[in-house]
Amino acid sequence: MLRGRTRRGRGTYVTDDDPLDAAQERRVRAVLALGGVPQADLPDGVQQVRLRLLERAASGREAPRDVSAWAAVVASNLAMDWHRAKRRQERLGERLAALRPAQAPSGEETSVLSLAVARGLDALPDAQRQVVVLRFYADLPVRSIAEQLGVPEGTVKSRLHTAVRALRARLHEDEVV
Repeated sequence: MLRGRTRRGRGTYVTDDDPLDAAQERRVRAVLALGGVPQADLPDGVQQVRLRLLERAASGREAPRDVSAWAAVVASNLAMDWHRAKRRQERLGERLAALRPAQAPSGEETSVLSLAVARGLDALPDAQRQVVVLRFYADLPVRSIAEQLGVPEGTVKSRLHTAVRALRARLHEDEVV
């Protein structure tokens, strides 16, 4: 149990051996806020600076000469990391949005497409239909399909390729796609 444990604000506990004093914590908060970190994420940023300082001490490295300056630099780096993560998340969102169709097909278009795919599947040989259903409807990887059917992976890939090509041709013939 920690001695001298007191509660400071929104669930933050401080001990007698807190690596940051109140002035240093205010400075860290200011650096994070000026770095563009949202107000809601500031307590997490302060805790990250504390953690880094404690990890530094635990690893046996000497304490920084000016803890306040060191903490400000760490806070600045955390703010940059926050922005990088935000940009990475935005780029991921953009890539996912690009993968989605621009317009969702109407219920009627979906029904026509589903019916055409079902007819196309019925026209396939049993072995090809089986791998298409396992791969695209059951979402099994090729390796699992091969293991379940007791055939080589190459055979599964070949059947998938042939089946998809036949389905695509059928959908183009029926002018569905």
